Amino acid sequence: LAHAMSRLRRCLHFVRVCEAGRQKENPVSVKGWVKALRRQKDISFLEINDGSSLKNIQVVAPTELLENNSDEKKINTGCSVKVSGTLVPSSHARQSTELQADDITLVGTCSPVDYPFKAKKHHPLDYIRRYPHLRARTTSFASLLRIRNAAAMALHSFYQAEGYIWLHSPILTTNNCEELGDLFQVERESYFQTALPFAENTNHSSQFFGLPTYLTVSGQLHAEMIACGMTSVYTFGPTFRAEKSQTRRHLAEFWMFEAESCNFEAMDDLTQVIEKSIKWTLEHLLDKFAEDIHYFHTTFSPEAQAHIQTALKTDFVRMSYSEAVALLEQSSQIFQFKPEWGADLQSEHERYLVEHCGNVPVFVTDFPTQLKPFYARDNGDSTAAAVDLLVPTVGEVVGGSLREERFTVLKDRMDSKSIGNQYDWYLDLARFGAMPHGGFGLGFDRFLQYMLGLDNIRDVIPFPRFIGSCRY
Repeated sequence: LAHAMSRLRRCLHFVRVCEAGRQKENPVSVKGWVKALRRQKDISFLEINDGSSLKNIQVVAPTELLENNSDEKKINTGCSVKVSGTLVPSSHARQSTELQADDITLVGTCSPVDYPFKAKKHHPLDYIRRYPHLRARTTSFASLLRIRNAAAMALHSFYQAEGYIWLHSPILTTNNCEELGDLFQVERESYFQTALPFAENTNHSSQFFGLPTYLTVSGQLHAEMIACGMTSVYTFGPTFRAEKSQTRRHLAEFWMFEAESCNFEAMDDLTQVIEKSIKWTLEHLLDKFAEDIHYFHTTFSPEAQAHIQTALKTDFVRMSYSEAVALLEQSSQIFQFKPEWGADLQSEHERYLVEHCGNVPVFVTDFPTQLKPFYARDNGDSTAAAVDLLVPTVGEVVGGSLREERFTVLKDRMDSKSIGNQYDWYLDLARFGAMPHGGFGLGFDRFLQYMLGLDNIRDVIPFPRFIGSCRY
């Protein structure tokens, strides 16, 4: 009999929890983790999830199936199990299907005393964050991972449909396209033991790549190279900044979606594509993952739902940097950082502008030239053709610009910053067959923050890296 049952289990059709409600084939098997367990004298009820669904599947089993194991191998909350049985319609309003178990196999044990996530208990996000290696077992983070995956695929789908090529830009680079001082420099381990500190060492021959090399802060310059030959490309991957920041908006490693196109000849070309792609992605996720998104909105941020609906129904606001500064200067609100023309917008300024515009996303364009990198196209009036997109709660989620394709203007700008020798190859894009182009970067993690209404960026990325924290 045991041999026959073993053969039967191998022949059973495995289904994911998310498929159980529409599964027609019986008998079936389900594998997953026990989220809750209620034992009664004759019948016991288990809630199982495998990460594929917001809702658990209820397993109804004779209690004796759970009692066949010793105390050391007892089925409890957190255990991994394999359940075989028959899917039947459920009489409970919250579920359409339940699994009547014929056999339950304990795969991995779990002590309910030591397991950090207790059954039927709501765990705050800051508590869950303490267990990155286990938080995929929680309802909230499993939901986040499904949404994150779907959002990434939606962005791919949109730009693929628009004719963009996905470029695999490098992580190792000698570029510092954001003109930042806080970079992660990369070298082989022996270099640290034998060479002078980076700041003092000028003997590049001893370096692995022959030049100072960093973890990328952006794939933009690589995307520009390829776009000026392929017309439209995008990159999507991790970027790195060695900022000593502990704020809820910053990470040392974060994901960026960056698009570059020779079809961006004017600022309207750029902002229209940004707005269109964001709205399309939001609509797709609300259509396909409504339950998961509704869970976040009702559990953590009820106002986020209204923000998303407002964004979908309303044209994004457009204002120049000068108009934005004028609004801030006229405000009766007291800011920590005084708004003035020529100074960068702070997060408090960004939040005010969005709230002033009714929590509609706001494009701010035409920043002072000195605030933007060398490649931002000069407007000829001390401003550059650059744009930031500001959204509720988060602030800046997109930054972009038209790129300077005029050789003389670009060379003069680079010479003024003393970077002409370092980026001589970039001048070639303007020297040989220059084409007007532009691009932008979407902070993917911040975008998820905005969509779900989450206050801390560490709650939207599987393994957050920040100063003092790189455990795994």
